[in-house]
Amino acid sequence: MNGFGFFLPKRLLVPTDFSGYAHNALWQAVAIASTYRAAVILLHVIGEEAAQYLTDLCLYDAVANQLTRQQLSAAAADKLQRQINGVIETHRDVDISAEIKIGIPYDEILKAQQDKGIDLIVLAAYGMTGIVKNLIGSVAERVTRGARCPVMLIRS
Repeated sequence: MNGFGFFLPKRLLVPTDFSGYAHNALWQAVAIASTYRAAVILLHVIGEEAAQYLTDLCLYDAVANQLTRQQLSAAAADKLQRQINGVIETHRDVDISAEIKIGIPYDEILKAQQDKGIDLIVLAAYGMTGIVKNLIGSVAERVTRGARCPVMLIRS
């Protein structure tokens, strides 16, 4: 907020699971960032359970755990960079960076919001969670409830 009570976001957080919904949220955030000359942080969280599941398939836990995390992080970094390159092609004026975290997605999103001084979280209302969403609650719902800044849910 500025002195006049207007909302002028300067730092936007866009969590992504690389779904089409998250891609649409990124483009909405980029449009906002372009309008308000704001920075965008694109965040991908590798779920602890995914890393653990892959580790459980191997015999040497310590080695497998490290390799799995490195491989998941490298694949995510590549996808994030491709998304950033797509944005930069049409919006050179937008400052966009990427981060990868390992943990519980909604928890890491809320930590990033506080640690980075985020003014607005732009989040897909749906992701790749499918039926699991109905069992444990959606990331979007938990972020919306726990955020200390406005959250914009993108439904398409």
